[in-house]
Amino acid sequence: MDGSNSKLFTFLEKTLMGPLGKLAQFKIVRAIMGAGMGAIPFTIVGSMFLVFNILPMTFPFLEGIFNSTFFRVSELYMLANSTTMGILALYFCVGLGYEYTKIIAEEEDLNMAPITGALLSLFSFFMAIPQLVMENGSMIRLTDAEQDIINGWAIGADGVARLGTVGIFTGIIMAVIAVQLYRLCVAKNWVIRMPEQVPEGVSRAFTALIPAFLVAFVVLILIGILVAFNTDIFQLVAVPFGFVTQLTNSWLGVMVIYFLVHALWLVGIHGANIIFSLITPITLGNMALNADGAHLPLAGEFNNAFVTVGGSGATLGFCFFLVYMAKSEQLKVLGKAALVPAIFNINEPLIFGVPLIYNPYLALPFFLAPMASASIAYFAVQLEIIRPVIANMPWPSPVGVGAFISTGGDWKAAVVAIVCAVVAFIIYLPFIRSYDKRLLKEELANIEGADTAA
Repeated sequence: MDGSNSKLFTFLEKTLMGPLGKLAQFKIVRAIMGAGMGAIPFTIVGSMFLVFNILPMTFPFLEGIFNSTFFRVSELYMLANSTTMGILALYFCVGLGYEYTKIIAEEEDLNMAPITGALLSLFSFFMAIPQLVMENGSMIRLTDAEQDIINGWAIGADGVARLGTVGIFTGIIMAVIAVQLYRLCVAKNWVIRMPEQVPEGVSRAFTALIPAFLVAFVVLILIGILVAFNTDIFQLVAVPFGFVTQLTNSWLGVMVIYFLVHALWLVGIHGANIIFSLITPITLGNMALNADGAHLPLAGEFNNAFVTVGGSGATLGFCFFLVYMAKSEQLKVLGKAALVPAIFNINEPLIFGVPLIYNPYLALPFFLAPMASASIAYFAVQLEIIRPVIANMPWPSPVGVGAFISTGGDWKAAVVAIVCAVVAFIIYLPFIRSYDKRLLKEELANIEGADTAA
């Protein structure tokens, strides 16, 4: 038993901890994580206005009141939604440009200003947005009234369509290109340096001049080549990233995600930070699509609303067991300390205190509980038993509350979240009892040993 478990952890360390641990150290991965975290507060604020706007769908008795009051000015307050979820690619592009430049500057000791990296990223992204076509040997901006494309700019419900979720991955790529070109200029000293007496703001403006020209030339050449081949960056990016998105939206893809998250946790790596930093652009994009009528399960805070209730591993029921049912004094004390954080989806006290990492007795339920919860919630959305996630809730929302908010007030979603938590607890129960008995025996043996010695 112990040997096979040792082999399991060795296997996980070699196959997952090494490669994914290295992946997590890449500058671009950390920058994407920072950009996603930076965008989340704005998506939460914008989502709350959307939830408010659809309350009459959940509570029909409010419809008359809303029609005569709030809905008269809904175009005003819904600006908070359209200027967050409607231009999500902008937040990612600017945030990534800033974070990526900051990381490179600090770790490579280069005189790069994060604000300049952010602005260069925005500059390159905006150049990629207008749609150009070849006509009679000349490049012109596309105008198509049927597709709401005016002078190259496709117009959607919230404004320029490509600034929304369809532009997230292009925004990320353009930010990487811009920052790398900026880095090249600084590393090669291709910058205009001003005397020390010149104010910092003025000096920074001239320092960014050559990088801006280089970004313009490189991006325009890239765009020109693609237009000559009757495509553009958005269409090119849509192929591989569209495949990845479809994969993560399948049940099998969701299972792989949660397997990887918890396999990394078991060997001491924060799996949620690594995996969800990579798929946050997809989940936020899916949430915006759901708000427009799609029905995609893995969206927004699907994870904290339904799956990892109580924290990674879906340990809320586990924590309640420790407080009210455990016989081991060690587990009781730990459970009391961890209960309040667990209610708000924070369970590091359990992960490192029980511990759950490198624990062969609890490894199986640590895998199975979140995968079971994810399956229940996935099919509840897929079969349209509950609404999909359309709003970004604050991730520490307690069980049921977060699901209710994120689905726009669907009480059935709250019930499904509670069912997920109960099923996770049932999966843990036999393993916890066995582990509790094991620790109790050790504690009693230690007491008897101390009495004998006395």
